[in-house]
Amino acid sequence: MKKFRILCDITCDLNEKFQKEFDIDVLSGHMTLPDKTEKVTYPKWVDTTAEKFYTDLKKDPNGYSTAPPNVAEFTEVFEKFVSEGCDVLTMTISGGMSGTFNFASKAREAVLEKHPDANIKVVDSRRFTTGFGLMAVNAAILRNEGKSMDEVAEYIENNKNRYHQAGWLDDLSFVAKKGRLTHSKAFFGKLAGIKPLGEFDYNGLTTVIGKAKGAKKAYPALLSYIGETIENPEEQIVFIAHTNRLPQAEQYKKMIEEKFHPKAIYINDVYPANGINIGPGLMAAYYFGKPISEGLKEETEIINKYLK
Repeated sequence: MKKFRILCDITCDLNEKFQKEFDIDVLSGHMTLPDKTEKVTYPKWVDTTAEKFYTDLKKDPNGYSTAPPNVAEFTEVFEKFVSEGCDVLTMTISGGMSGTFNFASKAREAVLEKHPDANIKVVDSRRFTTGFGLMAVNAAILRNEGKSMDEVAEYIENNKNRYHQAGWLDDLSFVAKKGRLTHSKAFFGKLAGIKPLGEFDYNGLTTVIGKAKGAKKAYPALLSYIGETIENPEEQIVFIAHTNRLPQAEQYKKMIEEKFHPKAIYINDVYPANGINIGPGLMAAYYFGKPISEGLKEETEIINKYLK
């Protein structure tokens, strides 16, 4: 069977450790700082720390912006892999949030004009940050099990709506401003002590499905929610992502380990490519589970059952 590479854009948030462990390639992106300096973004901390980055971001949220890898950058890496004799499965951030899928698709077309026998697939993950990263990890596991690129791509297409987010975001103003959340929900994040609990909708946008009065109420509700929406947790890899909320993420990790005994559970930073659009205060688990319902009707009923 012909070897194929798995290529993700920067928003998968898979750092160098996970890239190496699962043999996943990540294409860098771009960001502009408040002083108008332009930098390449990687899923690692460069010239800063997570704490400093999110502290600075909170002081000047409008001073930062991001841009995805462009058509030329996708074309270059496609050309490289094709010249090495590899097929390429490319996964991108949700097309509902970014033009990255279109950029990758245009690059694919350009490469196929020169190399008509090349096999390049582009899949819209309909997710972002660590939910997208987990999807890529599962794709890599299927590849290691001997699945072909077509089989892996088909699996992702058929199951992308099963990737869940269960956690909170202390301040929703960032995701609201950046189009990751409807503005009508943003007020939840401005109420003292309230933890807005979010889940992915079909397009990967974070949607508030409930609100808890503090972390003590949020943790048990989230664990119960996971229990009703996860499938075969003992066979799964679970990720917990955070934006400068490591103590809470560590506590959540311990709770999930004790309750669900997943095959593996990892804590992952959210790096600037996503962090600029999410802001400080995210703490959430990402896992594979039951298909998400239309309009999140079922998920909203589940979480609110445990918040009463």
